[in-house]
Amino acid sequence: MASPRTTDPTAKQSSLRRVVTASMAGTVVEWYEFFLYATAATLVFNKIMFPPSDDPYAPIIAAFITYAVGFIARPLGGIVFGHFGDKYGRKKLLQLAIILVGIATFLMGCLPTFDMIGYWAPVLLVALRFAQGFAVGGEWGGAILLVSEHSPDRTRGFWASWPQAAVPLGNLIATVVLLILSRTLTEEQFLAWGWRVGFWLSVVIVAIGYYVRTRVTDAPIFLEAQKQVEQSKATRYGVLEVIKRYPRGVVTAMGLRFAENIMYYLVVTFSITYLAVAREVATAEILGLLVIAHIVHAIVIPLIGGLADRLGRKPVYLIGTIGAAAWGFVAFPMFDTENPAIIVAAISLGLFIHAFMYAPQPAIMSEMFPTRMRYSGVSLGYQVTSIVAGSLAPIIATALLATYGTYIPVAVYLAIAAAITLVAVISMRETKGSSLHELDRLDEEKLAADKVAVEA
Repeated sequence: MASPRTTDPTAKQSSLRRVVTASMAGTVVEWYEFFLYATAATLVFNKIMFPPSDDPYAPIIAAFITYAVGFIARPLGGIVFGHFGDKYGRKKLLQLAIILVGIATFLMGCLPTFDMIGYWAPVLLVALRFAQGFAVGGEWGGAILLVSEHSPDRTRGFWASWPQAAVPLGNLIATVVLLILSRTLTEEQFLAWGWRVGFWLSVVIVAIGYYVRTRVTDAPIFLEAQKQVEQSKATRYGVLEVIKRYPRGVVTAMGLRFAENIMYYLVVTFSITYLAVAREVATAEILGLLVIAHIVHAIVIPLIGGLADRLGRKPVYLIGTIGAAAWGFVAFPMFDTENPAIIVAAISLGLFIHAFMYAPQPAIMSEMFPTRMRYSGVSLGYQVTSIVAGSLAPIIATALLATYGTYIPVAVYLAIAAAITLVAVISMRETKGSSLHELDRLDEEKLAADKVAVEA
């Protein structure tokens, strides 16, 4: 006889909300720290961690290169965490990830500057950025799977989008912290020590996130799959297995991720550079405008996730892809007005369009791979793309702006990325309302058929 906990809809809903809270808590922490670096790279590190230059864009590009190191580390973290997450469980690996990123971020706040130790400053910064990126690379897959695998088939798009909403919340907190510090301190104080406070605060936030994650368990569907893998030594999992058996899913996930990842970092990172350097907008004003845009982003993500449950994954993603192709041509002229209301409208529009791609991603990618290799599959498809997408986007955009002196090549760059993602959207299968249990059953049939073929 089933226990009340498994049959009572109210208890199930309460349990699901607890899982969503735990997933979001950790994700807010890790992306607070990851984006704290992103903002600091533009406003602080380019001034104190690298040798001075007469070219205003040179130290910014140098800072963005160290920023890119985190993206290079993310696929490695995704592979390692995915492998062990499929073996030992999502919860354990998520707890490890939050500790690693917390330590790396706190130590960033302790770093000496270029004036103090010369080129050792950027070297140590790169090392810590790598560790931070490695941990974040393992975070996303585990966080969204913890929710996806607990969610009902009909509403998976809505529930699985909540961890995505935690990303702008983390970014929002990072922006607010830096905004408060930049407005309460002089520029000399902020550059001397004020920026460090935001990194040191990560200790408190990490402790809260870690505690919340101790209060949940892995989904029953994962525990069932884990038991089957243990019983059958012939059943494999991990990155090589997912590439071998589900190459279409991996390639499609990478294609879906491409334009979304590039657009996000153009909106939230490169826009800071464009406004601060090309338009000479004050730092505090830029951060204040970003606060509003991040709030908009966090609100619309779950709404669009629910829309993907009603309309389907493909139509929603298609809206975002087409919108991404057009955003650059609309937004940069809005930035050029230097009107705060118009600037925040341009940034908010970018994040609103981005949400049409970002919100349905967890459900789409979860529905591509069976449970025994789902952590590896979603992490590989999601994180590897960041090497050639988000990591390079601010660097490429800044270089294009410095070379041509106009935003048009940057807008064209984003439009080309959207065209690549459009191909992936058109070719993907519609998975609205699909069953993860049915996906596992089909996977088992494939394994059985392969076994028969080998024996024959």
